[in-house]
Amino acid sequence: MNKAHSAKHGHSARHPWSDYQSVDLMLCDINGVLRGKRIQTSALENALRDGISLPASVFALDITGQTVEETGLGFAQGDSDRVCRLLPHTLAPVPWHRTPSGQILMTMEESDGSPFFADPRHVLQKVVQRLLDKGLRPCVAVELEFYLVDQKVGPDGLPQPPILPGTDERMHDTQVYSLDDLDSWEDFLVRVAEVCEMQHIPADNAVAEYAPGQFEINLTHQNDAVAACDQAILLKRAIKAIAIKEGMYATFMAKPYNGQAGSGMHIHVSLLDEAGNNLFSDNHELLRQAIAGNCSMLPECMALFAPNANSYRRLQPQMFVPLHASWGFDNRTVALRIPSGDKSNTRLEHRVAGADANPYLVVAAILAAVDHGISEQLRPPAPIQGDANKLDLQLLPYRWQDALDRFAQSHRLSQYLGKDFHRAYLINKRHELAEFDQHVTPLEYQWYQHLV
Repeated sequence: MNKAHSAKHGHSARHPWSDYQSVDLMLCDINGVLRGKRIQTSALENALRDGISLPASVFALDITGQTVEETGLGFAQGDSDRVCRLLPHTLAPVPWHRTPSGQILMTMEESDGSPFFADPRHVLQKVVQRLLDKGLRPCVAVELEFYLVDQKVGPDGLPQPPILPGTDERMHDTQVYSLDDLDSWEDFLVRVAEVCEMQHIPADNAVAEYAPGQFEINLTHQNDAVAACDQAILLKRAIKAIAIKEGMYATFMAKPYNGQAGSGMHIHVSLLDEAGNNLFSDNHELLRQAIAGNCSMLPECMALFAPNANSYRRLQPQMFVPLHASWGFDNRTVALRIPSGDKSNTRLEHRVAGADANPYLVVAAILAAVDHGISEQLRPPAPIQGDANKLDLQLLPYRWQDALDRFAQSHRLSQYLGKDFHRAYLINKRHELAEFDQHVTPLEYQWYQHLV
């Protein structure tokens, strides 16, 4: 039916958002937090055409949502706006709202229409382009671990595991890969799967992890690295929203509990040629160069893989997190694991980042290291056999200050991420560290108040 015929009979073209009352317009800040606006659906067509305005200072926000003025993105430039462009392919329903609603991702532009330097999505796109220019297309999959916690804190004022559905029993233990735990949380996991299908998030399998209330959900491999990170950000939003509807909270904190495993973000990477063939399957030299680049750049990237104060609580021996720039075949104690399996699926699994990290920046750092290793034709150290934690290897920076110092000194990482972004990120995180260090903790009262 042509447009004239539709108009004559009183019909109009039906948009995908016609049933929505409102739409959330979302921009991912440097901390991986979604910021933006909620608009009425009547305004969406104009927003798709013209974009919307948001202040550039959204990328100067610390984890508490305060503008770090030292970045120069706040009042120093009049807290001026930039145009944010909507990404139509990310439009999807939001089933947890009371009224029919949608959501859509955005990116920010400079005033001349070029990518805004501080937008993490653009930072990743720039790194990906370096590999595309070499005829190499990154294929990426993201695995995310998280905890379900009770909405009520425990007697000590700290988070506590949730009550098992259908019982009065609070979770106190778990068995890794337990099917019983998956059965207990079937309603929650089924709801996550349903929302992922609605929102075109390619979630694969769910696994019960090493601690009470801890789970992992895997996303399938994507030959668009930026889209893979879009999906990871949207998956985190969905999991948090569904948990609240189920009477819990979901947290992606790197280390919510003392004495329990932290939550990681494992990234699987391979490189495809223009025909879509996995180059790591047959070109072992290319794979070794990618490994070598990541081993070389791991220390300076730690400030991206462990971006928050709590991130460094996760970096402890025997807590299922690698502490050295090491690699090996089918070895989960190393930083860079080459999983076993079908040769056509040969890939690099990067196991260092916490679940609290920004996936765009994590993948940007990993792909920058891949490009560096290939460009410089680097050779990796010998692969590790057995428990890497029992070997006398140089530790990665496992304190926040040390990680930021290594990040500050990295000329090559600055070149990949962009000097302006590198500077803004460093200033932001140094500000957070200074703020964190000024607070007196409960443990200090416990240790010192009555004894000194």
